[in-house]
Amino acid sequence: MAFSICLSETTVEARLADLTLTDPARKRALVQLHAQIKACRRCLEAGYPITPPPVVHGVHTAKVMTIGQAPGPTEVIAQRPFNAGSGKRLFEWLGQAGFNETEFRARMYMTALTKCFPGKSAGGHGDRVPSREEQELCRPWLEQEITLVNPKLIIPIGRLAIGLFFDTKLPLEKIIGTQIERDGRVIIPLPHPSGASTWYNRPENQARVKKAIRLISRQREALGL
Repeated sequence: MAFSICLSETTVEARLADLTLTDPARKRALVQLHAQIKACRRCLEAGYPITPPPVVHGVHTAKVMTIGQAPGPTEVIAQRPFNAGSGKRLFEWLGQAGFNETEFRARMYMTALTKCFPGKSAGGHGDRVPSREEQELCRPWLEQEITLVNPKLIIPIGRLAIGLFFDTKLPLEKIIGTQIERDGRVIIPLPHPSGASTWYNRPENQARVKKAIRLISRQREALGL
């Protein structure tokens, strides 16, 4: 699947039409895009029990972008992606790839397929998975972020985000530990680092994650980071 530019705001659309924007212009465009995202209430207006405001974080010069599923309850309060326990494990993985958490958060871009906390699941175990409609309502924002930031490495985290780039019929065992190239970008997926997920508990899957970490490390070195 290739991303297309699906724009909903005329002012940002005009700027993204010119992909040769100067650095200051790209910075201003991203500030404006973030303001538009934070003001978005599309899913709420469609009747979904989300908790705004949307969470976005990152700079226009980022060479690496992570894409998660959706913010959790503490992320909405802190306005910081992967703020809780899953963030601890994620940055353990990224640390093994050579990234420092403080520098990564300051210099890279962290976003999600959907931008607001979707609420707890009906069974009370974990967060609710955003519906297909919610994903589609939020998708234009993500497409604009990717187009404007233009990262060289994208790390989709979790099944929903991975499904943006990989065949959704494939099991994670066939995906984690691999990489693909698309539109001039390298895509290296990671499983969701949530403690609620049992997938990572199996030794063979831990080995797959270690392989993914090595791939990310090589890309970090290639990008001079």
